[in-house]
Amino acid sequence: MENINLNVQSRTAKGNSPARALRRSEKVPAVLYGPRTESRMLSIDLQELETLAKQGGLGRYVFNLHIDDEKKAIPVMIKEVQTHPVSGDFLHVDFYEVIMDRKIRVSVPVHTTGKAKGIEMGGMLQLVRRELELFCLPNDIPKAITIDISELDIGDSVHVEDIEVEGDKEIIHDVNFTVLTISVTKKEAEEVEEEEEGEGEGEGEGEGAAEEQAAEESSAE
Repeated sequence: MENINLNVQSRTAKGNSPARALRRSEKVPAVLYGPRTESRMLSIDLQELETLAKQGGLGRYVFNLHIDDEKKAIPVMIKEVQTHPVSGDFLHVDFYEVIMDRKIRVSVPVHTTGKAKGIEMGGMLQLVRRELELFCLPNDIPKAITIDISELDIGDSVHVEDIEVEGDKEIIHDVNFTVLTISVTKKEAEEVEEEEEGEGEGEGEGEGAAEEQAAEESSAE
């Protein structure tokens, strides 16, 4: 993916009052830091930031950061965007300098393709992990990790170690967690549970009780 040009301005004043003054002038305070650059205070036009936010995935793009009239652009990623908890207004942006030949960790959304056989039979797609953490070069970040679910039946699951990624990329994981599963619908699950309970009542006390199903691992972040 080609890097996106982004224009920012230097600033010198610190503190809450100058920051509020910037926001009133439709600019958002920002800071730049990284392994090969000293921390610098910046500002970015609110309209430009809003346009980027509408495109989505701010934390997955590499930007060519142009500061004032400096000729040399700095490759950066947006590390954090702070917003107001009530209004949602942008409050602050952190830019992190990246080294283009050094791998970074980045979260990438999970997408699916195809229609699972289990869904056609009444099952339901349950996306347990909507994002996966990837270790790759800054210019090699994919828009998404796509999983073909066409052959999945009810009860089938895809775990992180089942997923192959192209090129010199690695999905970061400590355990082989579940990414998605094709589960029965809520109504069918209730019907199965009632049938199992009925069968248990017909047998001796303490026998035939339905075993609890192991809960799928849910997203922690």
